[in-house]
Amino acid sequence: MTVENRRPRRPSRRRRVRRGRALVALAAALAVFALGVALGEALRQSGGEGSVTYDRTVTIPPERRTVTVTTTSG
Repeated sequence: MTVENRRPRRPSRRRRVRRGRALVALAAALAVFALGVALGEALRQSGGEGSVTYDRTVTIPPERRTVTVTTTSG
């Protein structure tokens, strides 16, 4: 077989799969980044101060005393 008659090599299937997975991972990372930016902007533009403070007083009732009574018969 001469050099002119050779067929060009096709990329191996393994490389295509790895490249495809890498592209899917890159697309997913970009989508997560875009959602994070969108959420950050939405929170920034939501108005208000962005914080809520609750002021509550909690009272805990005192413990009851336990009284032990011992009787003897006799």
